Amino acid sequence: MRSLPLSVLACLLVCGGLRPAIAQAQQQGVQRCTTMSGDTVYTDKRCEDVGAMDRLPSSTTTTAATGALYRGGCSRTLSDLVMQVSSAIQAGDVNRLAGVYHWAGTSDAGALRILDRLDVVAQRPLVDIVPIRPAPAPVLDAAGQVVDANQDGYYPQTATQRQRPVGLRIVQTLKNSATPADTTFGLRRAYNCFWIAL
Repeated sequence: MRSLPLSVLACLLVCGGLRPAIAQAQQQGVQRCTTMSGDTVYTDKRCEDVGAMDRLPSSTTTTAATGALYRGGCSRTLSDLVMQVSSAIQAGDVNRLAGVYHWAGTSDAGALRILDRLDVVAQRPLVDIVPIRPAPAPVLDAAGQVVDANQDGYYPQTATQRQRPVGLRIVQTLKNSATPADTTFGLRRAYNCFWIAL
């Protein structure tokens, strides 16, 4: 008895009984979105409005107009993110720089301000991209008292204590000048990828 309703449902799916309803919903503006955890959500709003994406980025690579290797997907490693940021700035392409920015939760007005800042960064000459690591741990004595705050990082961390970067400092100069101009981006992890954030 129990298998009858399941078989009817299976028949509806296979025979196409539900396909017209899905097609009609898509025509009425229902979006299929993928959440940060990889789940599928259907909504009549934009995917970004519900904290999701229309699809997860692919990991295919293409050649950009500049001739540099441009990866069409998201950055799975920090070194890939640095390469993406570097390529975007060297090409002067604010859209590519915006493509590695973590936009989740950003309002329309906030997005415009951020895009203006990204455009300024994209137009400046790039000198270097430096990882920012968490502040080094203080030096403690045997009793657990702080002997040296280690704010200058004089006492280096061992290889086992080395921590991942928490940000990237974009070292640049102003246009047509030798005046230094640095921008610091935080790092975010979402969709199993790394992103920059202000």
